[in-house]
Amino acid sequence: MENPVDRLNFSWLSAFKETGARVRSEMDELFKGKGYGKPLGKGAGGDTTLVLDRKAEDAILETLEKLYADGEQFTFISEELGERRFGREDAVILADPIDGSNNAKYGIPFFSTALVMAKGRKLSDVTLGYIINLSNGDEFWAIKGAGAFKNGIRITTSDRTELGMVNMEAASPKRDIQKAIPLLSCARKVRCLGSTALDLACLAAGATDALIVPSASRSFDFSAGWLIAKEAGGLLTDLSGNQLDDIPLGLERTTPFVGASNKTVLEKVLKAFGGCS
Repeated sequence: MENPVDRLNFSWLSAFKETGARVRSEMDELFKGKGYGKPLGKGAGGDTTLVLDRKAEDAILETLEKLYADGEQFTFISEELGERRFGREDAVILADPIDGSNNAKYGIPFFSTALVMAKGRKLSDVTLGYIINLSNGDEFWAIKGAGAFKNGIRITTSDRTELGMVNMEAASPKRDIQKAIPLLSCARKVRCLGSTALDLACLAAGATDALIVPSASRSFDFSAGWLIAKEAGGLLTDLSGNQLDDIPLGLERTTPFVGASNKTVLEKVLKAFGGCS
């Protein structure tokens, strides 16, 4: 007998894919003109909202309002808008309309939309994560307990055991690079790509071995990627090796974290803060 939770997840996955296509279409049209990087003020998450952020969020809201009109009920939490209830709180939908806004602003083709459905207000309640690379259309998703996928093909993390390719994010380079140096100095290669959601998708797909985000991040930055990486075989913890399951889903900043492709790599990541072996 089909699990009704799975049915709900597949229904929302279809909606997320439709939303991703709509956001990408909006970006294609927006980038044909000028002013897409113009600031509009501060979003609910505290960061500067650009025209492109607003356009992406409007495209997401268009889909969600249609779903609500068709009978779906949920609470929506977004980096720009904040929190809005669409009926009862049967599901929580999180969105980062544009993860990697500065990449998009400067024309660097590595930025994404990240969408999440959860049955509660903790990271462990996430049942569906979806990320679309808006520059090339690659889609990553995972349903809890059902694996992770890229463009419909199942993906797994790398089985490499060395710190070969380590990725990082630096919201504040002056502060974050210094925090990350112990790990980065143990790596063969290092990248700083500019979209946490896509960083986690790369980890899930086996392109990188480890990730460090030294600043406290908000849940909509990493919750979709957390599930995708986890379903692909990856491991994510805070900088002390503690699990992230109880992290609250919302607008507040929560914790720095590291990700690893497997247990051996995670052990090396955590040990690196005491010196390379």
